[in-house]
Amino acid sequence: MKSVQILLVEDNEGDIMLIEEAFDEAKLANNLNVVKNGEKAIQFLNKEEPFTSAVTPDLIILDVNLPRKNGHEVLQYIKNSSKLKHIPVIMLTTSSSDKDISLSYENHANCYITKPVEVNDFLRAVTSIEDFWISLVQLPTHT
Repeated sequence: MKSVQILLVEDNEGDIMLIEEAFDEAKLANNLNVVKNGEKAIQFLNKEEPFTSAVTPDLIILDVNLPRKNGHEVLQYIKNSSKLKHIPVIMLTTSSSDKDISLSYENHANCYITKPVEVNDFLRAVTSIEDFWISLVQLPTHT
């Protein structure tokens, strides 16, 4: 199985640990890179210091409520970039506001998932991401 490169943009340590745990338990061939704010996400995607050796992700999991640049700003940047716009972006956030959902899809998010409050439901949501986006969907190859 091809190794899938995933970029997680999340500032909540507890959510990062749960997502890492869910990916570890699935035992899929994937590499999870984590950055904790929107500016670092853009630096990572542009392979700027300190991410000069970063691998372009096959999939991005993006929170809406981030420091420095929020998830909507990062999503706009990705989808307006000819080099990055092909990468599927999953919005995974605590926000269930119609405004955030609409804005995400207007900016070409590939899906929007509200983080469940219960730990088991949260793990099930992350597992569903894996099942669909990693096991089932054909992701584009890097150009």
